[in-house]
Amino acid sequence: MNKEILRRRTLAIISHPDAGKTTLTEKLLLYGGALELAGSVTVKKKQRDTASDWMELEKKRGISISSTVLQFEYNNFKFNLLDTPGHKDFSEDTYRVLTAVDGVIMVIDAAKGIESRTVKLFEICRKHGIAIFTFMNKLDRPAMSPLELIDQIEKVLGLRTFPVNWPIENGSSFKGLYDRVQKEVHLFERTPGGVYKAPFTIHSTTDESFKKIMFDSVYNEFIDEINLLEHVYTDLNRKKILEGDLSPVYFGSAANNFGVELLLKGYLDYSSPPLPRKTSAGEFLAMDNPDFSAFIFKIQTNMNPQHRDRMVFARVCSGKFQREEKVFNTRTQKEIRLSSAHNVFGKERETADEAYPGDVIGFITNADFKIGDTVSSDINIIFEKIPRFAPELFAYLNNTSTSKYKSFRKGLDHLITEDIVQTFRIDNHIKNVPLLGALGNLQFEVLQYRLRDEYGVETNLEVLPWTVLRWLKNPDDRLVIKSKLSFGGITGTDEHGKPVVFFENSWKLKYFEDNNPEIQLVDFLIEF
Repeated sequence: MNKEILRRRTLAIISHPDAGKTTLTEKLLLYGGALELAGSVTVKKKQRDTASDWMELEKKRGISISSTVLQFEYNNFKFNLLDTPGHKDFSEDTYRVLTAVDGVIMVIDAAKGIESRTVKLFEICRKHGIAIFTFMNKLDRPAMSPLELIDQIEKVLGLRTFPVNWPIENGSSFKGLYDRVQKEVHLFERTPGGVYKAPFTIHSTTDESFKKIMFDSVYNEFIDEINLLEHVYTDLNRKKILEGDLSPVYFGSAANNFGVELLLKGYLDYSSPPLPRKTSAGEFLAMDNPDFSAFIFKIQTNMNPQHRDRMVFARVCSGKFQREEKVFNTRTQKEIRLSSAHNVFGKERETADEAYPGDVIGFITNADFKIGDTVSSDINIIFEKIPRFAPELFAYLNNTSTSKYKSFRKGLDHLITEDIVQTFRIDNHIKNVPLLGALGNLQFEVLQYRLRDEYGVETNLEVLPWTVLRWLKNPDDRLVIKSKLSFGGITGTDEHGKPVVFFENSWKLKYFEDNNPEIQLVDFLIEF
């Protein structure tokens, strides 16, 4: 058991949109041996599609809009790699993924530095004490000074850094990397389209063959920089890395495969095996506990549209999972046989006969599972709930064809279980469909696209005027709040029956809070 746990690594890749997150994911799979030929986000006609962006809309838009699980082996370690949506509208999906991992690789565009979405994702990682590895990407294009990039991480994010390698020029002159740990230069060769592993040669900084590929002034500046690093960045402390207080920084180009394997090896050297998870009782559950347990962080329907299946993704937390095992959904206390379990690689899957703590497995099931549920052979094990955050856009989704109503309701009900959007009911509103809440328009767009693509249903959006939602911290306040709401506020319930209040804008929320300090409103919900 412990041997299997120690060889697991469960991580996510996060970034601001367009920093190269999906490209890096693909290249890690290439170097991990999971792909023989890397895909390309931009040149899809000549190359295979990316393994992580399998949804048709993702291929058309060239962005990740759904978290994806990808599993592969490298140097006798088993990786559970989760690619996350970069778009801010899918922040909640990304947040759920981050509850299931032990470390992240933060991808930064070296030409742009720290961007707004990077800051937000970093704050979530720091809150959870997740180890952060940084990859400065796109050095094959004109970039900011590497010293300036390092300085930005430390000043903007307040995160100490240790540059593990250092770039040798950038843009069209980008030649390779200096490995500070091994004290050696890696000179890379470009491969057409970056579809194959990049060949490289290893040199000393004093080799004449290395010196002659640069102007003397450039070489001297490079030597000055690495000498400076030796005096300033001296403490590559694994304990501080695992506590989230120090980030190892790697430079490279995912598109050209420069530095990808150095990052992969570095992650193995300084990352952590799976970590224990906290239960609702506030205690950490030992991973070698003989009882199998896992928590659900993602639900995906129609990964195989021909079968209209529903896959539930779970992070294993303790014990050994074995196929056909009977377990409990500890929320409903119902016993379920998990016979259709899978290891997942994007859209592809293979039967999983066993799994250990740190693994992410998918179950094909129609059982009543919700995100945040615990599955366990011990009915008393319950993990901490995953918080739910307040949406900012609200709309009804209306079916445009009465003859398609059955397909419309079936598709809407299936997709709602994925938590693409949240659902609510407005008090005294008689409507046969739930009110949908989202963080951004793209969530509604994805929902409509999938209803059309997967169920053959056309819909239109009936957007409502509210932009702020809050939960009542004390449910008993529901009895008195209606008389206190002015124009532009209305009450309702979420899908779990918890009371909520809708406001037209943040000004009206503030006005209500200032005049009713005894009523506490919250913008996220944990217990449901």
